[in-house]
Amino acid sequence: MILLSVDNLEVQYGASQALFGVSFTVAEGEVVALMGRNGMGKTTTIHAINRMVPAMGGSITFDGHDLLRLPSFRAARLGLGLVPEGRRCFAPLTVHENLIASARPGHWDFARIVDLFPRLGERRDQKAASLSGGEQQMLAIARALMTNPRLLLLDEATEGLAPVVRQEIWAAIAVLKRESGLAIVVVDKALKELNKIADRAVIIERGKSVWTGEPAGLTADLADRYLGV
Repeated sequence: MILLSVDNLEVQYGASQALFGVSFTVAEGEVVALMGRNGMGKTTTIHAINRMVPAMGGSITFDGHDLLRLPSFRAARLGLGLVPEGRRCFAPLTVHENLIASARPGHWDFARIVDLFPRLGERRDQKAASLSGGEQQMLAIARALMTNPRLLLLDEATEGLAPVVRQEIWAAIAVLKRESGLAIVVVDKALKELNKIADRAVIIERGKSVWTGEPAGLTADLADRYLGV
């Protein structure tokens, strides 16, 4: 069953148009990688899905609901869980306070979060501002999971992290795919890791979706054309 459908999405910032026709779907339990060079519209697409920026054309449907008719908080209540670029944890709050502030009833509670990210259990009473960058990223993912979403949107979840921490994050995403049944959209550039977890990939180039398929079908020529520096 299709959970999220984005069709011919167009977004404009003032006089500048950022998206010119982005289209893709996400089925229940599916992991979709949203890929492309920097500045091509990936984060804008995520923001439009979450109703953080207005759309000037196209449609976004989630579980049969027209998201373009809803404010961001109502869209979130339908089951959208966002892990934003740059983490954006509540710095003055402790790890536990960050998590309970966003909690909604469901499968994910503090005990299950600690199973996924043991470090957060160890840092339970530390303020978010005192955590390392990797620990803050774990907290951002955990905070989104505590809303018990149906669709998890990860925007550059491993960017700027040390290699060992990146592997911990990828391992956690693999667990989510294998055990949670969550639908996941991942914005990232790590082809090797995405090949292991993504069911499909969508490439955005200059505000348009230009390629969709299984990651294994992303040839070296396509990767160089759309993802190379």
